[in-house]
Amino acid sequence: MTSASIWPAPAKLNLFLHITGRRADGYHLLQTVFQFVDHCDELEFDVRADGRILRTDGPAEVPTETDLCVRAARLLQERSGNRLGAAIKLRKKLPLQAGLGGGSSDAATTLVALDRLWGTGLGTTGLMALGAELGADLPVFIGGQAAWGEGIGDILTPLELPEPWYLVIEPPCRVATREIFQAPELTRNSAPITIARFRSGECRNDFEPVVRSRYPEVSEALDWLEQHAPARLTGSGACVFAAFPDENSAGRVYAALPQGWRGFVARGRNRSPLMERLEVEGLLGA
Repeated sequence: MTSASIWPAPAKLNLFLHITGRRADGYHLLQTVFQFVDHCDELEFDVRADGRILRTDGPAEVPTETDLCVRAARLLQERSGNRLGAAIKLRKKLPLQAGLGGGSSDAATTLVALDRLWGTGLGTTGLMALGAELGADLPVFIGGQAAWGEGIGDILTPLELPEPWYLVIEPPCRVATREIFQAPELTRNSAPITIARFRSGECRNDFEPVVRSRYPEVSEALDWLEQHAPARLTGSGACVFAAFPDENSAGRVYAALPQGWRGFVARGRNRSPLMERLEVEGLLGA
């Protein structure tokens, strides 16, 4: 085995999310803006000569065979013809089923890291195509740039955005994405908007009314945070967030969270911490 290496898997926020239609295959069409924050899961990889893909640590409630990291490693191994294996250790800091993209980010980091550690040489473009087979959110994590997303979230246009400090609240519930997408009351015909209209604030999260009605914990968190700054749901939830001009402002509100509530303060990032790690080591590929 080689020595272990640690790689970040950052959270993302959807700064807005509109459902603009539905394809014949059932997938929803959307418009959104993805921005990263510097709050990350951590993955550690040991390259194995025997070709085995192992998960040596990870969330107990996620079976190894369905873990996206394991699936990503096996997909890369299969498509590249690589004969090496890996032991994967995942330290979860991002909550599950929270709208932060943690599972997709973990899988994206696995693809990026093992492409370098195994020397498979797919690079960013090849990995984005491969990642899209595992989930619509993977390409933005692999590309590593804040982006305007369309299609099913896989058509990406890089954006330069302000990088505020965010307070993210983690309500004590998990939102089942499939349930929310299938909700009969979900708005599915929002009119497409332009990037200029997004920048002027003419946007929302279409999932928010549905999640509010079905998950009172999320509604309570949104109402509380709204007292301090404009608040919004990220993805299909459960996490909610608000932007602040500096770390101290976000920290003061974080310190005032009701007893027993969980959350974190993090900086918005247009460039993913994963990409920054590659750049520092001179590993960024085309």
